[in-house]
Amino acid sequence: MTAQLIDGKAIATRVQAETQQRAAEFETRFGRKVGLEVVLVGDDQASHVYVRNKERTSQALGLRGLAHRLPADSSQAKVVELVRQLNGDPTVDAILVQLPLPKQIDPSAVIDEIDASKDVDGLTAVSAGLLALGRPMLQPCTPVGCIRLLDEIGCDPSGKHALVIGRSNLVGKPVAQLLLARNATVTMAHSRSRDLAGLVGQADILIAAAGKRDLVRGEWIKPGAVVLDVGTNRNDAGKLCGDVEFAAAKERASFITPVPGGVGPMTIAMLLGNAVRAAFARAGVIS
Repeated sequence: MTAQLIDGKAIATRVQAETQQRAAEFETRFGRKVGLEVVLVGDDQASHVYVRNKERTSQALGLRGLAHRLPADSSQAKVVELVRQLNGDPTVDAILVQLPLPKQIDPSAVIDEIDASKDVDGLTAVSAGLLALGRPMLQPCTPVGCIRLLDEIGCDPSGKHALVIGRSNLVGKPVAQLLLARNATVTMAHSRSRDLAGLVGQADILIAAAGKRDLVRGEWIKPGAVVLDVGTNRNDAGKLCGDVEFAAAKERASFITPVPGGVGPMTIAMLLGNAVRAAFARAGVIS
């Protein structure tokens, strides 16, 4: 068996086309563009590249994508003040605080200031609580992107054994909640899990999000499993790679995401979709 590659770029392009259409509908109906604003603090180069991509893609799809760039020595109070200003601006539909933040700033304290109706990343305590209760407002972007990938390949999680490796608030915990909502039987593994190979061997759906290169050996994969690799690491040659030993895994899986080009492109696509969804919801239209 050789796995079929899941083309995240192509699927993200379809998601963006849907978002562009909905953004145009919003502008026609309400006389303004959907407003997505990003708070970027400090000099992290990867964050600056990511935010520029968000601005460019937002504007290309018809959203008003703006970034507020603050210096690295900004105080927590200053960042919180900016978030509160954006909360109170009726033309701002979606707010994202780009992580990581400088060490003098508590990220939880800042993120929890975001109005949950504008929490486009789905990371506030309110958003996480609603997700756990099965009543999500805005779902975290990478996890919901994973679910969209499963839908695109016709993989219904209902009744299947799904293994999530990684327990971060950004990916691991929320993607497990989303899989539970789709009636999967979910196991979560992490750095202290025993017999990871045995757990992987039982999984019909594997989502690897631990951030450790080649953590999952290809020979562990259950034949025919669907593998979504969320990991973003670099090998000895400096090239991007995931958490799964790709070459060996693709000889056992039925579907697998490459790194790069798999899950990654879905994150911004789902983010912008969330922004439009938030705009409609704040206008009283549930979509």
